[in-house]
Amino acid sequence: MAETNPFAYHIIRYTPNLIRDEWVNVGVVIHNPASGKFRLRMIEEEAEYARVRRLHPAADEITLRRCGGMLEDTLAQHRGDLAAWIAKLDSVCSNAIQFSPQKGLLADELDGELDRLYSSHVAPPPRVAVAGAAESRSGIRARANQVFRTTGLWPKLERSIHVDKYTFAGDPLHLDYSYRRNGTRGYIHSLALTRDPAQAKVLAFTAEAIRSRESNTEFIAITEIEPQPERNDRHRFVKGLLEEEQIQIVPLSRLPAWAHQLRPTVH
Repeated sequence: MAETNPFAYHIIRYTPNLIRDEWVNVGVVIHNPASGKFRLRMIEEEAEYARVRRLHPAADEITLRRCGGMLEDTLAQHRGDLAAWIAKLDSVCSNAIQFSPQKGLLADELDGELDRLYSSHVAPPPRVAVAGAAESRSGIRARANQVFRTTGLWPKLERSIHVDKYTFAGDPLHLDYSYRRNGTRGYIHSLALTRDPAQAKVLAFTAEAIRSRESNTEFIAITEIEPQPERNDRHRFVKGLLEEEQIQIVPLSRLPAWAHQLRPTVH
């Protein structure tokens, strides 16, 4: 049986108008007091920003998009002292970013609980499923997490990899997973083929930037379905772009077999 640990968490809220006391949840921070480790996740998908705009048409989106990197940098400076970090931020940016009261829970590991809290408190409510409906990156990543756990690959993966050291300072992108095998570093990132094909450009640019600084790398894009380039122009665009950048496409339907094959080679 997995060991359970006491964790503390806060929901991060964007509050553009303090007088009206209206907010929208935009992130989660979770902390293990015993180890000092923390995890932070902020909104990043266009659908998530669109939801903020619907609720708050005058939202300062530029500031909000920069917020994730700023929060991570300042939290790292406090060496995981969550109370001191929140107290400082409350005095500096309480006009826009606020934190819910601290709550506690028992769970076996930070990453899985972060995903669960984010899904229940922050992610846009799921749409009613229809045949052929596009899936969000958050949904793809949640299903990938389940596959990696059941196949035993999860403990061997690094998660939420900063890319700004390869691209430009302030780049908010985090690649979902990374692994090492036989002298090669692999990067895995979820990608919604139909909902936001522009993210394929971001991934292609990032892969090129990383390869310019690291030798022996490989990239995998997890997609919601198998690409159908002969029937869908967006799929044709994404598939062609990723193939040109030598980024392998693995749809969710093939992910368990792919993960089983990869696991023995990863260290």
